[in-house]
Amino acid sequence: MRTSSSRRGRRAAIAAVAAVVTGTALLTGCGSDDDGGGKGGGTEKITLRIGTFGSFGYDDKTGAKLYAEYERLHPNIKIEESNVSDGQKYWDTLKLRLAQNSGVADIQAVEVGYIAEATGPAMANKWVDLGKEGGARMDAFLDWKVKQATTGDGKVIGLGTDIGPMAICYNKDLFAKAKLPTEREAVGRLWSGDWAKFLATGEKYKAAAPAGTAFHDSASGLFNAVVSSDPVQYADAGGKLDWENSPGVKNAWDTAVKAARSGLTAKLRQFDEKGTWNAAFKNSKFATVACPSWMTGIIKDQAGPANQGKWDIAAPPVAGNWGGSFLAVPKAGKHTKEAAELAAWLTAPAQHAKVFAVNGNIPSSKDTLTSSAVQEAKLPYFGDTPVGKIFSSAASGITPASISRYDGQVKTFLTDNGILDIEQRGTDPAKAWENVKKLVDDKIDQ
Repeated sequence: MRTSSSRRGRRAAIAAVAAVVTGTALLTGCGSDDDGGGKGGGTEKITLRIGTFGSFGYDDKTGAKLYAEYERLHPNIKIEESNVSDGQKYWDTLKLRLAQNSGVADIQAVEVGYIAEATGPAMANKWVDLGKEGGARMDAFLDWKVKQATTGDGKVIGLGTDIGPMAICYNKDLFAKAKLPTEREAVGRLWSGDWAKFLATGEKYKAAAPAGTAFHDSASGLFNAVVSSDPVQYADAGGKLDWENSPGVKNAWDTAVKAARSGLTAKLRQFDEKGTWNAAFKNSKFATVACPSWMTGIIKDQAGPANQGKWDIAAPPVAGNWGGSFLAVPKAGKHTKEAAELAAWLTAPAQHAKVFAVNGNIPSSKDTLTSSAVQEAKLPYFGDTPVGKIFSSAASGITPASISRYDGQVKTFLTDNGILDIEQRGTDPAKAWENVKKLVDDKIDQ
């Protein structure tokens, strides 16, 4: 999940399933608890608090109703989720709480852009080893997903929720009005193999666009999609931050800047706290959005019932993986044993399948990913679109890029402080790049 700059970025990283919570309430677990304290017992009435961002699909309102199911199976347990939209603020607040050993939730979601920091030497001892606690089967997960959440001394601090194989979601009504193809395979051929073709399609859309609409939602979102499709992103092969010399970052920057300066985007900040991006889905203000699997749940929730059947999913210009997340259990939580057991249950293959069926989040468990339940799945919101086939096929080609512990922060600086300034304020791209460099130099101690 992302997706945010953790816009899942789980992806994520970045929300669709709950009200935005700000200030000290960015994380659950703050303040007193009326459940008796301690680490919990087999019959003791306890409340387990979960801190998330974006759309994880567990909730009882628009998700797979997993919390209600778990509460039925464990009558002594009540689950409360706090969900926010801004993944970077979520992570910054979580780091502060972890440093203070206070105020954390029993379970905290961690986006892939921050997992290397979470497993690094400064934070590795803050988490429960879920390879030993909770009963999760490590062999059920994709091997590379487990590796991402493993510390230098072999502790597994996070259980994989989803991965983010990418597609392009597009509004069929807007494409038709702009005299572009609407059938998904024909749409995919418009830009197959090259992000430059995607921009060229944007120019065609712009020439005949319905009034008040743009081809793409966000230059920052486009940056994330392009960089996620490159094998070299923010780090070198050894996991050291090297974003300035990355061909993937340069290509993503140039592509996003060109889109912004050519008027192809709606100039929106994804996951903004004011809800402007969400409202633009509902009001059909843009025709395309870079669409890792977890984005389908956001489209469903934000575009709403009135737009059901209007969105479809096409292959991306270049395959990639944007986002994906983990559930982790802080040692400072109130009920670490019960939290580890809940995290293991939520990320088990059976639950992965339930979340995918409702929310479209592609699972990070091997058997679920290849199961008929996923391979043959369709999401009601997207009609007859073979969602499972599209995303599971994309997932099979994922080669994870090397990651550093600073990827999430650098991505935020590049998108929110670089590209967004170009897009919304007309900042010169060279100046914006220098501003990002200064931020990295000032804020990141390598």
